[in-house]
Amino acid sequence: MRNASPPTGRTGRPRSAAADAAILAATRDALVELGWSKLTMGDVSTRAGVAKTTLYRRWAGKNELVVDAVAELFDSLELPDRGSLEADIEDVVLQFAALLRRPEARTALMAVVAESTRDEALRDRIRSAIVDRQKRLVVLGRERAQARGELPYEEDEELACRTTDLIFDVIAGTVVHRALVSSEPVDELWVATFTALLMHGLQGPAPA
Repeated sequence: MRNASPPTGRTGRPRSAAADAAILAATRDALVELGWSKLTMGDVSTRAGVAKTTLYRRWAGKNELVVDAVAELFDSLELPDRGSLEADIEDVVLQFAALLRRPEARTALMAVVAESTRDEALRDRIRSAIVDRQKRLVVLGRERAQARGELPYEEDEELACRTTDLIFDVIAGTVVHRALVSSEPVDELWVATFTALLMHGLQGPAPA
């Protein structure tokens, strides 16, 4: 009797990065035009030129899709090494402000935040896909500043994590409020003033 050959696994069609990018871009465009309440998976599939089943193989529903569309924008933020912590902060804040001036970023971010007030699962996805991923910039900035001698090293890992969270909340919260809530400009003068306050606190720099 001939031994049966072992079954071969089916891996399916590999996921296309180009299709993903087209879908996320179409999601942002549709959100700007239609708003959260009118946006459907069908709208996105039509704009992206893919079958609706393709969307559902990648995302469970609209919430997950829109959060990932926002997250892709924020993943473009970088922290170039400008030689000092103060200059690094100014650079990334100006990048963030420029991103928030884009209609698709403003609309998408405000939509998911508003919807998340009624949806705990959506809040969790925002935290994991956007907030936690962008804390990488704070971690990198602090590591560089510590290597330069601008900041002390922290031996307590839990304290270091809490500090990272606080820095992220202060920077992201202030810039989002300024740009999207107050609708005030986040220009170079404002960024320099904000960064100086962040660096030196309310008492200002120590006298020379």
